[in-house]
Amino acid sequence: MTLQDLHDYLLSFENAWLDYPFDAGTAVYKVGHKDVPGQQEKMFALIAEDSKPLRVSLKTDPQLNELLQAKYETILPGYHLNKKHWMTVICSGQVSDDEIKDLARLSYRLVTE
Repeated sequence: MTLQDLHDYLLSFENAWLDYPFDAGTAVYKVGHKDVPGQQEKMFALIAEDSKPLRVSLKTDPQLNELLQAKYETILPGYHLNKKHWMTVICSGQVSDDEIKDLARLSYRLVTE
């Protein structure tokens, strides 16, 4: 999966937007806006844009997180995030593009529902 493909996919979710709150190389995908009454900004994905291979961090269910980390060498505890609720996926081909998309969709659902 390319950076552009993943970027386009993450921004296809309803009300998703891109921010760079940490540095110019860390793309943070969010929903909600803190300036809108009744809303909070919630991140659902982070991409280290200059990583080779590409790395994406996603919110996840703790039990699924443990299961996937045991199954795949390229799924790690969330880098600089809550290790129980976030995973970092190294997009090297071990995890299929479709599964990465499924995990991204789950991450989005976890912060919006």
